[in-house]
Amino acid sequence: MAPHIRTVAVVLAGGTGQRVGLSIPKQLLKIAGKPLIEHTLSVFEQAEDIDEVLVLMTPGYVPEVEKIVEKAGLTKVRRVLEGGASRNATTENAIAALSEGLADGEERYVLFHDAVRPLLSQRVIRECVAALERYQAVDVAIPSADTIIVTRRHGEDGEFITDVPDRSRLRRGQTPQAFRLSTIRRAYELAAKDPNFQATDDCSVVLRYLPDVPIHVVAGDEYNMKVTQPVDVFLADKLFQLASTAAPERSADEVYAEGLRGRTVVVFGGSYGIGADIARLAEGYGARVFAYGRSTTGTHVENAEEVAEALAAAYEATGRIDFVVNTAGVLRIGQLAETDLETVEEALRVNYLAPLHIARAAHKYLTETGGHLLLYTSSSYTRGRAGYSLYSSSKAALVNLTQALADEWAADGIRVNCVNPERTATPMRTRAFGEEPPGTLLSSEAVAHASLDVLLSAMTGHVIDVRQQDPTRSPAAASAFEKALAAQLDDSLGGALAGAPADGPGTAVPGTDEGTGTAGNTDNGRVENAEHVEDGVVA
Repeated sequence: MAPHIRTVAVVLAGGTGQRVGLSIPKQLLKIAGKPLIEHTLSVFEQAEDIDEVLVLMTPGYVPEVEKIVEKAGLTKVRRVLEGGASRNATTENAIAALSEGLADGEERYVLFHDAVRPLLSQRVIRECVAALERYQAVDVAIPSADTIIVTRRHGEDGEFITDVPDRSRLRRGQTPQAFRLSTIRRAYELAAKDPNFQATDDCSVVLRYLPDVPIHVVAGDEYNMKVTQPVDVFLADKLFQLASTAAPERSADEVYAEGLRGRTVVVFGGSYGIGADIARLAEGYGARVFAYGRSTTGTHVENAEEVAEALAAAYEATGRIDFVVNTAGVLRIGQLAETDLETVEEALRVNYLAPLHIARAAHKYLTETGGHLLLYTSSSYTRGRAGYSLYSSSKAALVNLTQALADEWAADGIRVNCVNPERTATPMRTRAFGEEPPGTLLSSEAVAHASLDVLLSAMTGHVIDVRQQDPTRSPAAASAFEKALAAQLDDSLGGALAGAPADGPGTAVPGTDEGTGTAGNTDNGRVENAEHVEDGVVA
């Protein structure tokens, strides 16, 4: 069996940020709450095929990156070094650092990646590393959707087309660019002897100075964009807002039992529906479960004192709290200008203040166990819709709360995630919309199982989609961004065809301990014939 060849990701972070109009390197710019470079380094931290990471940073900013690495717990980052005066000089610094201490003939796989491409997929990393087992050099590229023209400038008359290449053969280069260390090192050794040497990427160095070495091409992702222009900052931020994660694979019963036996699970909104199913399943796998609801235990999630008392009771009974789940929320449909203040305040108290109360009260218990807080959102968080202003805005707030708490509590070992289910069969939904065609809705038990999978996972800070089927054509290969965008198109189309938001009357999400089902018309923002239920919200 051939010895394992270590794979190193080299993150090239030597840019200055001038094109984006910044006074600091653009890789330190915050997008979706984190520096760009942290997003990129996190991708490699999670990649099973990457053994270690080397960062080449703009001179003068190495300490800033070292602080980011330490705070984020990025254990694969072994060194942060200063880059060179050019892209090629930075690569040469990396090659020299990687070659230190290697025995004669000892090899490394190296992936050079732009720090300002934070949307790199795990698929691309896997395929690059796999390709290096056969090829010495690998590039990543995507087809060009635009027609490419070749021009020549004629003085003050401007530019004129001189050629229109065949688009079918043209590709847009991305990173990473991957090499066997011996190959890229030899190419740069030859380039150093050329007084006219210049290049903007590393594959071109191999192509020019080692022409007999084939350069394999791995298909990239359209979303693997490089943040270079001001508009790129906006686009990348929006993509991160949309990004969601598919629910983990369904675990075997013994995995649930191992992860839940002897643990304490607290469920707010656990009287029936999704909350009740979570409680029932967890208890069946050996967990100590405390399910709180307004009608069963008299617990009002919008009351901070009652939330604190509920958690304290669970802790006193078992001496620990490992998982806290909140499926609480209410839906009120109506025009905001016509909605009375009482309804507005109710929606804010239940949909937003309640999760805050639960999070604040649960923190000290979850710190002891390195536990998990699980919240619920809906697809409406990505875009507010007429008639759903209170609901959509509160669901967007929960996503931001999830992301913020995941960062704040990372040092305490607490995981925080948010589940985003599609239309789900719950008692609230049936009361609101009647019986619907079989097979068109998720079962509340399926959402509950997915919730347990999330609780037992190591993920944190994610929005996890739970769907009957992925709307993308190739779910196995699709990135989180492709899934998120496809899901939004799917939901938007469904809502338009139904004459209402797909996540309004049409998508049931786990809800509250007194979530509000809707039926009939609305009057001054209050729902006629509304029924109090304990399973939750219409998503």
